[in-house]
Parts: sequence; C-alpha cells; structure tokens
Amino acid sequence: MHRWPGLAQFQLTNQVAIVTGGSKGLGEAMAAGLASAGAHLLIVSRNEDEAKAAATRIANEYPIRAIGMAADVSSEDQVVAMVARCMNEFGRIDILLNNAGINIRGPIEKLSLEEFRQVQSINVEAMWLCCKYVSVSMKQQQYGRIINMASTLGLVGLANRTPYASSKGAVVQMTRALSLEFALDKIMVNAICPGPFLTPMNVPIAESEEARQFIVGATALERWGELKEIQGAAIYLASPAASYTTGTILTVDGGWTAR
Repeated sequence: MHRWPGLAQFQLTNQVAIVTGGSKGLGEAMAAGLASAGAHLLIVSRNEDEAKAAATRIANEYPIRAIGMAADVSSEDQVVAMVARCMNEFGRIDILLNNAGINIRGPIEKLSLEEFRQVQSINVEAMWLCCKYVSVSMKQQQYGRIINMASTLGLVGLANRTPYASSKGAVVQMTRALSLEFALDKIMVNAICPGPFLTPMNVPIAESEEARQFIVGATALERWGELKEIQGAAIYLASPAASYTTGTILTVDGGWTAR
C-alpha cells in the first residue's frame, strides 16, 4: 500500500457529473476530461441532437456511460427536470460543471437592455438555478463538487464587453458566497476563469485586429488556448484531490491576469 494517495486522488470512477453547455467547445473538452478519469456524464445543451452526439463521442472513447439531453437552464422547470433525469438515470450527482453561457459584444450605446438581460439570464441566473437544485442531493450525500465557469473578464475589464464582463464578475462572487454556504456540507465550490480559448464562441473574432491586439496580445504566451488545456483544471476541481480547495478562482489564461 502506498503511503500517499498521489494520482489516485484524481480518479472519478463511478462518480456522476452534469455538464451544462457540454456539447461543444470547452464544455465538451471538460466533459471528456472527466470521462477520462472515470466519471459518468449527463451532457446538457439546448440542442438535443448536439448533446446526444457529444455523449456518443465521449462514450465511444472512454468506458463510461454518457447521456445527452436538451434543457434550457435559464428555465427553472427545465433545471428541475435535468436534476430529476440525472437522479433517475444514475442515482446520484457528484459533480456539477456549470458551463452554459453566451456572449453578446458591442459598445454600450449600441446594445439593448434586452441583450444585456439575455446574457445575465444565461450566465448568472441559470448558473444559480443549477447550483440551487443540484445542491439538494449533494447535501444529502455530504459530498459534491461545483465548478462554475467564469472568465478572465470577471477579473479584468475589456471594452465593448459590458454584458459578459458583468455576468462573469457575478459568477466569481456567486462562487465565493456559495463556497461559504456549502462548506460544512462538504460541497466544494470553485470557479475556472478561462482566458482566450479558440471556442466556437470566439471563432468569429479570431482573425480580427482586436483579437490580435487586445486578446492574444494580452496573454504572456501570446496565443489562443487549446481546448485540451482546460481539462486539467476541471479534473482537479472535480476530484477528491480538491477536498481542501473551495471558494477559489482558478485562472487558465495564458498569463493574461499576470500582467
């Protein structure tokens, strides 16, 4: 027997994870990372076909069970249904990876109040709802890992991003507050702040002058992040290895916030 648990602490064998916004981009990359450590998955997207396709891709690669389902996580009723589906299919929820999110860019004078509210609805209210309903079973089992996807723009500013930056700043503070609220129930609540990753959301601006100057140019590594580079952070925060890590804001940003 080994004296130290070492890499065994990162195993997620037979644990169950809900991944919202898990059908593509960072969400699918992180879901695949959790599956590689042994976690079963409920992958959630507003598009059922995309969710099921991602679940099939991951289940074909790793010896785990993955289910895809459609849900609009800004709808309370649909979040309740999502949690019920996970409990019915797997009997438990160990990990919530709150990844669903949108970004609407533009100068404040050209944005409508409805556009601002739409970003808050998906990026903040939906995340709050998922935390609320998933926490019930986590409290009963006295174990859980909640990972909220924030952003470097929740920590630093960028012009023409008021809806998104406002929402991700809220995610940072929600994470800190919930980490205190859930601590004695052994539910660890943390956030990941990705920097500029070349996700489908960012493809439209990837080749623009703004991207070269203000996004890629802002990172110490002077490049976009690769999707695989988010997996390690997600696996750690989802695992038993994070048993003394809560309320933390983990930046994976190529050195953006180090400048």
